[in-house]
Order: sequence, then C-alpha cells, then structure tokens
Amino acid sequence: MFTKIYGAAVQGIDAIPVVIEAKIDNGYGFCMVGLPDTAVKESYQRVMSAIRMCGLEFPRRKTLVNMTPADIKKEGAAYDLPLAAGILAASEQIDAARAQRFMLMGELSLNGSVLPIKGVLPMAILARELELEGIIVPKANVMEAAVVNKLKVYGVDNLKEVIDFLNGTGDLMPTEINTRELFYQNINHFDCDFSEVKGQENVKRAFEVACAGGHNILLVGSPGSGKSMMAKRLPTILPPLTLQEALETTKIHSVAGKLNKGSMLMTQRPFRSPHHTISPVALVGGGSFPMPGEISLAHNGVLFLDEFPEFNRQVLEVMRQPLEDRHITISRAKYTIDYPAGFMLVASMNPCPCGYHGHPTHRCICSPGAVQRYLNRISGPLLDRIDLQIEVTPVDFDAISSTRPEESSAVIRQRVIKAREIQSERFKDEPGIHCNAQMTSRMLHLWAQPDEEGLELMKTVMQRLSISARAYDRILRVARTIADLDGSANICARHIREAIGYRNLDRANWAQSNDYFSK
Repeated sequence: MFTKIYGAAVQGIDAIPVVIEAKIDNGYGFCMVGLPDTAVKESYQRVMSAIRMCGLEFPRRKTLVNMTPADIKKEGAAYDLPLAAGILAASEQIDAARAQRFMLMGELSLNGSVLPIKGVLPMAILARELELEGIIVPKANVMEAAVVNKLKVYGVDNLKEVIDFLNGTGDLMPTEINTRELFYQNINHFDCDFSEVKGQENVKRAFEVACAGGHNILLVGSPGSGKSMMAKRLPTILPPLTLQEALETTKIHSVAGKLNKGSMLMTQRPFRSPHHTISPVALVGGGSFPMPGEISLAHNGVLFLDEFPEFNRQVLEVMRQPLEDRHITISRAKYTIDYPAGFMLVASMNPCPCGYHGHPTHRCICSPGAVQRYLNRISGPLLDRIDLQIEVTPVDFDAISSTRPEESSAVIRQRVIKAREIQSERFKDEPGIHCNAQMTSRMLHLWAQPDEEGLELMKTVMQRLSISARAYDRILRVARTIADLDGSANICARHIREAIGYRNLDRANWAQSNDYFSK
C-alpha cells in the first residue's frame, strides 16, 4: 500500500513542506531516499523499536520511504514521528486517510517516547498555510505551536497516543490558549529596573536617547563603574514588543532551540551578551547545520558586547553590514539563508588596557601610545556606526548611599514610547524605516535640519574639537531624537549641543587627555 504523511523542514526561520511517502511491496528490505542525513538514516532503528514497544509489528516486507522534495537535504531526528506514521499507514495499522490530514513532527526514543524538537513554531505556521486540520508535536513543544490560531495543536508523550488518536480510539484533545491575552499580561514583567541604579544621571539620559531613536551606544569607563549593570536594564525602557515582533522573535529562538520548555510567545525584547571569545560563525550564523547567530537571536532586542576591544577584529567587522541592512545573508556552497538582524548594539569597554585612564583616584599605568593602540582595536567604520559614545564615571559615595528614590524604568519607558510614536508618524510613508537611527541622507535633509544657531554651533565644535565629518550625520540623527523627546518639531542649538556631547571618541585628542572624566 502507498501512503503519504506531511512533515516540514526549516530553512532560515521559515518552514517548507516535506512529504513522507511510504510504500510496501513484495520482497524484503528497507530503503530510504530523498537526501536523508545520518541522523535521518539512523531513524530506522529508533522507529522499529518504538513501533514494537507499542505492541505493533514493523513490516517484514520490502518498505520504501521517499522524502520529497528530493533535492533538499533532510537533517535531524525530528522526522522520526512522521516516518513511523508513514510506515504504519502503509502497512494498514493506522488510518492512512486520517493521518494525511495532520502534520507530524517529533523525535522518538527506543521505548516510543516522543522527545522535543527545534523549530516547532514555523512548522505550525506552515501547517496552517497548508490548510491541514492540525499538527501533532511533542508535549514539550505544544505551547509553542499553540500560539498559531485556526489550527488544532496536539501534544503527545509517546507514539502509542499518536496511533490511538489516528485510529480514532484515543481521547487526545487539542491545546488551546488565548495568545493575545497571555502576551499582553506578561510584556511588562522584568526582574530588574533602573530605579535600582544610583546616580549616573547622564548615562541614564543617554540610554533614554538611544532607546527613543534606536541608536547604537558605546559605554567607556573604568571597572566597577556600572556599565554592565545599566546595559542589562536597557530592555526595561525599550518600547514593548508588538505581537508581530514577538512572533518573529519567537520563530528565531524556536529554530535555534533557545526556547524554554513549555514556553510560548516571547514577551520581552531579547538581550544577548556573548563572550568576547565568540567566533564569526557563532555571531552571524551559519555552520554545517545552519543556525541563527547571536545577531539574529538579538533581533528586535539588544546585543550587548562587553569588553568591546577584546573581541577578535574579524568578529567585529562582520557586524558592519548587518548594522546597516538589519539582516544577514549567509551564502555557502550548499545553501543561502537570510536571517533578520534588526538589533540595537550596546558595547562597553575600559578606556585603556589597565582600565584606569583618567580615573579620579586610581593611577593609570598605560602610556598614551598604549591607550591609542587599545582604542585602535575598534575600526573607524565600525565606530562610525555607533551614534552615542558615553563616558561612564565612577559613582561617588554620596550617590551610592543616597536614599532618594530614583526614576523607574516605567517612567523612562513612557517618554521613549512617546518619542517612538512621533517617529512612527513621521516615517509612515517610508518602507523599512521605523526610527531616527535608520534615516538616510535624504531624510536628514527633510526632518533633521538644525536652525541657524545650531548650524553655527556644529561648525564651531567640529573645527575646535576636530570632530570628523563622518560624525555629522550621526549627530543630526541623535539631535532629531533629542528634539522628539523634547516634543519639538525643530532641532535647536540645545539639541545639537547635547548630541555633540555624545561623540567623545571622535575628538582627536581623546586618548592623550588624562582628565576626560572631568569634561
């Protein structure tokens, strides 16, 4: 008998249909075709053991399995369940007509248990697009798939439950959740807050500006000044995820296998903080079995690079194109995959190798040349893509011991949301542009032209402080964001003045200065 079962393969962050065709003829043997990898070929032993553990018989006649489309390599153990269903349907041990109305995906253990897999969310979306009646997945993945509406999602613990369900004798019920309600209940739950940060008002203001305009930010300060602590609180003041952003972000983490067991939609913007020993492939994605990298896992969120100059220079340089294009294309001999990479870059670094250049109480032991060489580990083109460069000073005793309540993340977030709403209205007719950081030169001429006093200030500062011309557009973008936070339609001199204050590393004499904290 001939039968077919629907499965799926993940390419990038989307799924494509894979049909498992099974046929049993006279003779003896088992053959699987359709570009299966080693893990798929080994499924023969797992499937045979699981079927026998359920009290059914593995066919003794010649069994041929074809996985279409045959020109796409099938990878991983997630095909165990549809392979088992296909073999059982072809041997008339389950209802073949009923089995064809569902998509099945899951890994089988030798005792018939169904184990969790990666990429269930895009598979469930594909099942709905194919207008199938439902999808059968491991119970550990059921909440992830259940966010897809207009689709029956069944979670199973073992192969016996699948057999009984497809034969109409089981009592398996679909999992139903109110995705929208649960999503909006959890979007404001954080385990940290800016109210816990004492002092550092100038850095908090810089974070507010960065979040309001989607700008990348670099923190420069001595050890213990609070750079990492404040960076980890950045997602608490970013605008909440929309339902569409949450779905896209969850798909990426689902494909990468980063979702917690039993989780559904991600409700908070991701915060990724890779170690400085990370490889270029781990950062941008790819590999023998293509997976999203850290820049894609940070999509719609924050990528935090601590100890910025300690990263391999090649690793840092591969970020230049994704920072501009907000996506990354991985091209190899056997595949080409496009991953989204719309992240906000937050980096932190010490001002010198010893960490105390310009510190008010600790003496720096580095020569001016050593400081400059340390800064030169970050290339000019990459530094040019960072809009705000902030110097973080150590917090004094009075600020640390103060009992005065600090401004909460919720209050700062409301100002950020208000500024983003202004930008959404401004760029409603500009496809692909969502915030000030993405403005092109044409848009800067339309919406970011300072008044006469502001232009004169720009000219004076660029001449006296040796700020490069390449920073001009960046200053205008930041000034536009500051004006939005101020509720001003025009960019005034005070907005320009504040934006210039966020470009300290552009100054030609920065590395030679020993008192930069006092500026």
